[in-house]
Parts: sequence; structure tokens; C-alpha cells
Amino acid sequence: MACLVVAGEAIFSLPFHITRYFRPTFLKVTGLSNLALGQAMAAYGVVAMVAYFPGGPLADRFSARKLMALSLVCTGIGGLYLGTYPGLGGMGLLWGFWGLTSILLFWAALIRATRDWGGPDGQGRAYGILDGGRGLLSAVMAVLAVQLFRLVMPEDPDLATAVERAAALQDVIHAYVGLTLAAAVLVWFGVPELDPAGGADEDSAVSPASRLTPPWTDLALVMRRPTIWLQAAIVVAAYIGYKGTDFYSLFAVDAYGMNEVEAAEISAIAAWVRPVAALAAGLLADRLLSSRVVSGCFVLLVATFSYMGIATPYPDIAWILTMEILLGCAAVYGLRGVYFALFEEAALPVAVTGTAVGIVSVIGYTPDIFVAPAAGWLLDTYPGVPGHQYLFLMMAAASALGLIASLLFTRLAPTATG
Repeated sequence: MACLVVAGEAIFSLPFHITRYFRPTFLKVTGLSNLALGQAMAAYGVVAMVAYFPGGPLADRFSARKLMALSLVCTGIGGLYLGTYPGLGGMGLLWGFWGLTSILLFWAALIRATRDWGGPDGQGRAYGILDGGRGLLSAVMAVLAVQLFRLVMPEDPDLATAVERAAALQDVIHAYVGLTLAAAVLVWFGVPELDPAGGADEDSAVSPASRLTPPWTDLALVMRRPTIWLQAAIVVAAYIGYKGTDFYSLFAVDAYGMNEVEAAEISAIAAWVRPVAALAAGLLADRLLSSRVVSGCFVLLVATFSYMGIATPYPDIAWILTMEILLGCAAVYGLRGVYFALFEEAALPVAVTGTAVGIVSVIGYTPDIFVAPAAGWLLDTYPGVPGHQYLFLMMAAASALGLIASLLFTRLAPTATG
């Protein structure tokens, strides 16, 4: 499980950590606007949306160890290209490439392996440990990356030259590359081969007969379950909220007058909420219904995002920003810790988990396509505080829709049939 945790966070560190914790610096170094960066990152979502579906059957039929190790190596190589600071076209190609490497070969294999590890009575714990562990690793990585950034930047970040700023960010990128490649080695030697029933098999991940099973048979079984579509809606709403965390560092600069290092630090502090929130939500989900925990998280998100979208920020009371970020992250990461545990609540057969992950993910992670461009347009069209407030109100509306879907899921799941 430790290997899954490390791999599960390392695979997304290059595509998302750099622009989340160091967004103001990244925009200055590359010369991109918020909208342009959002358009480049949207390529990730487009490719990922296509890759989620075939990735599901692959995870049900082939070795998770081999799929995940290969994806980590390819993602790390992409990070070396990012360090050259390509233009807008190159950025779009890179994020599209990452959409392929991190999703087609990796995502469903990770979720399938986690469900196998958790067993029928420990799904909340399993996914809570996965996302909580990922969150702990993310927080450690963020703190180390920020300290490295502070070390290589001038003492006064506002006086940094363009060359100094670009070199400092490049060091951070290369550090993330090293972690990603190290995770590939860890997965290769630390994750056992698993057969379709979840048993270890050192010689073959699955039997030849399993590979010959028509994938559309599993697809039909999964798609006729109404809870699958509600779960997809829940993931969409939760992921929109998660994407909102990418803009906290920029909000700190634009609304509270913080410098680049301070903004990175406050964003990194919020990352420490993730392991606690995800694990707590997972353990609570095993005592209550997972869908009820999901509903509670959405209630907190609606309240937090609504306040951020309405209240006027004042630089002299920056502690309010810290509270807003901590509460919002607690809800977001609580959702991420349990929304795949909904498979067990809906009595989904284990053998079709990969296919179900593919379907839910194709729909659920579409925010990778539209949130970054929409947010970029809002922030560029309404500079300063207004753009951020419109963005947070959009997040609040999405969370309200997620709350409705989770309440419906609770009502339908006990009577769902295959």
C-alpha cells in the first residue's frame, strides 16, 4: 500500500504541483496568461477523457506493476521537457502527453489495486489511506519544494531577475522529476502482480482466459447501474472543487498582497490538511455510509466557497484566508478520500472495478478540460479580486449540484441492482 501511495502522488506531481504551488512564478517565467496556461492544461483533460475508458479494461486484464512503472517513467521524462520552458504549443503537447501517461496506463490500475487491498469491509479505510497518504507525501513534497525555492531565490523575491527566477523554478521541476523516476523504481520492486480475483501471482497478472473476456460485457453490466451515473456526477462536482485549490496561491498574491514565496508557503501549508481529512473521512465512511460523508463534505464546500465568493478580502487579516483554505481543503480532500469507496456501497462486482473506474473517470474528471480555461478567462477578464470571487461562486454552484447527487445516491444505493 505504501508503494501505491507514493506512486499515486508522484504521477500527478509534475502535471499539477508546479502550477498549483508556484503559479505566480510559473506565469512570470513562461510569459503565459492565466487563460493561455488554462488552454495548455486543458489538453491534459481532453486526452485523459479519451484515455480513462480504455484504461479501465487494461487494469482488469494486465499487471498493475508494469502499467504504473511505465507510466511513471514516461511522466518523468516529460518533466525534463517542462524544464526547458517550451512555448504555448509545446506546453499543450506536454500536458496532452501527461494525460496519456498518467491516465491510460496508471489511474484505473491504481484504483483497482487499492480496492483489492481494502477487501469488502475496508473500502473507506483503503481509499482514505490512499488519498491521505498521497496528501501526506504531497505536503512533504510541497514543503521541501518551497524550501528549495526559497534557498535558490534571492533573499528578497521581489528583486529577483528573470534569469534567477527561471533557474529557481527549474531546480524545483528537476526535483519533482527525480521523485517521479524514483517512484517508478519503487513500484517495479514493491508492487506484486495481482490476478483478477486479487491474489498475488508472480508469473502472470491475469490468466489468458481473462484477457479474452469481451470488454463490452463488463461495460453493459456497469452502465445499466444508476448509481454509476450519480457517482460520476459526485466526482465531477468534487473535482471542480479540487481544481479550485490550484488558484489559492494566486489568490493570496492578488487579494492579500503576498509575495511569491509567501503565497507558495500558504498553499503548501494547506496540503497538510489532505492526509488528515482523507483518512478521517475514510474511517468515518466505514462507520457510516460513504455517501453520507460525501454529502457532509459538499455542505462544507458550499459554505466555504460561497463565503470566499462574497466576502471582501483585507490584507491585514490574512488569517481569514488561511481558515478559508483549510476548511475548503478539508472538504475537498475528504471527498477525494471516499468517493471511490462508493463502489462498495453500491455493491459493484469487484471483477468490473477497472471498467467502472473508467466510466466514472471519463465523466468525473472532465473538469480537467474546462475548469482551467474558464478560470483563466475569469481571472484575465476581471483582474484582481472580482475574478477570483466569480471563480469561487462557480465552485459553490458545482458543490451544490454534488450535494444533490450524493443525497440521491444514498437513496438509491441500498436497492441498486446489477
